[in-house]
Amino acid sequence: QVQLAEIGGGLVQAGGSLGLSCTFSGRMFSWYGLAWFRQGPRKERELVAAMDWSGGTIQYADSVKGRSTASRDNRKNTIYLEMNSLKPEDSAIYYCAARRAVSDYVGLNAVDYEHWGQGTQVTVSS
Repeated sequence: QVQLAEIGGGLVQAGGSLGLSCTFSGRMFSWYGLAWFRQGPRKERELVAAMDWSGGTIQYADSVKGRSTASRDNRKNTIYLEMNSLKPEDSAIYYCAARRAVSDYVGLNAVDYEHWGQGTQVTVSS
């Protein structure tokens, strides 16, 4: 059984930076593509960044491109998300998600992912 657990989050001032991590357990980490999603109040869950099994292919949402870096460490069974120049509209619950990898395919939609963490709240104050 795959288990995911987000670490980090909290209250950050606009313009600041934040780092999140997500630990993976239960299966072979390198068999899975992984992603970060977020869901703000009264909004649908949306992609932040997604990566293939190796981390060699990473795609970002346009809203965070250029100010976010996603990565994975296959030795530590962990993925990371660093975000800079945070804006109030970045406030959301951030989730990590996992899907069985198919070659270097990167899933961009929530329905592509079978496993989810419980989420961590990020609040950006103006």
